[in-house]
Amino acid sequence: MADAKKVIRLNYKAYMADADRLYDTTYEQDAKDAGIYNEKVKYQPMAYIVGSKKLFPALDKAISEAKVGEEFTVEIPAEEGAGARNPKLVETHSVKEFYRQEINPYPGLTVSLGNKTGVVLSVGAGRVKVDFNNALAGHDLKYVMTIAEEITDDAEKAKAIIEADFAAADDFKFEFPGDKVVVTLPEITKFHQEWPVARFRVVSDLRETFGVDTVEFVEIWSAAKKE
Repeated sequence: MADAKKVIRLNYKAYMADADRLYDTTYEQDAKDAGIYNEKVKYQPMAYIVGSKKLFPALDKAISEAKVGEEFTVEIPAEEGAGARNPKLVETHSVKEFYRQEINPYPGLTVSLGNKTGVVLSVGAGRVKVDFNNALAGHDLKYVMTIAEEITDDAEKAKAIIEADFAAADDFKFEFPGDKVVVTLPEITKFHQEWPVARFRVVSDLRETFGVDTVEFVEIWSAAKKE
């Protein structure tokens, strides 16, 4: 397949450098030590398409130049990361807006209003102040990263993409006939509410990784066996 791209798995620790605070990581114990552990998250090396530009440019460049197994550090000033904080994105809303959504607001709560997501700063006198800035805005960032492996097998590459864009990929099957990728879908995709959106990311990433124009999804519906 023409113009195929490299797929890797990498471990990282991401810090708000100016506060020396870990805010994200692939390491479970580090997440627990920093008080950011999430039991819904699977802590494991992250799949990434090298050169896909899904990360900050400085990170993308450093990853493309790094060797497997070598730890490297990338420091990113706020202006090259999430940018400066915008005071206009700190808004005050009536507490009734939250009650209508059956939300009891409190400082630190992540909320969605309209098409915006923010964090509650304060609650009082029937008003709720919400910060809709990117959580990283205004912060210098530091990333400590290690490429755990380069994935060379085509099926494992495709599996890694499914894991990154959707969920566990154990029941997906892949074929690579000519200039296309064929994906046989498991039962979960028929009912999972996130699949209709995730599949567009999957298509884009499979095309970019394997240098193809066509991605086929095969969905199998079998009649129940009669006893």
